[in-house]
Amino acid sequence: MNVEEFIKELQFKAIRSSGAGGQHVNKTATKVEVSFNLEDSKALSAIEKEILRKKLATKISSEGVLRIQSDATRSQHKNKTLGIERMLELITSNLKKPKKRKKTKVPQSVIEKRLKIKKQQALKKKHRRPPEV
Repeated sequence: MNVEEFIKELQFKAIRSSGAGGQHVNKTATKVEVSFNLEDSKALSAIEKEILRKKLATKISSEGVLRIQSDATRSQHKNKTLGIERMLELITSNLKKPKKRKKTKVPQSVIEKRLKIKKQQALKKKHRRPPEV
């Protein structure tokens, strides 16, 4: 994935944010919506696009657009950079190959220790019983 080209393909839209902020919220468009058209992207290979389509199926719209909104701060510029970072993190984390699980075997010493403790518990319980006549 080419990061510079990817960032160039992002589209931004400023929206009025909701929540705390007084009159400032009513006057300025600080919330930023970052959208990325997965289908028309030249920054991603066909294989990468297919992987993202499968993994992010619930987040991609029917037009093939991935959208993220950022309204963490009162600054539009900070929200824009946060949106870019979140989008990059989302894409890169979903493109990583998961590590293959290595099968492990329980060590013999662990098995022996468990059986030894089990025997000790059994003896302890046995000694608590009243003597047989």
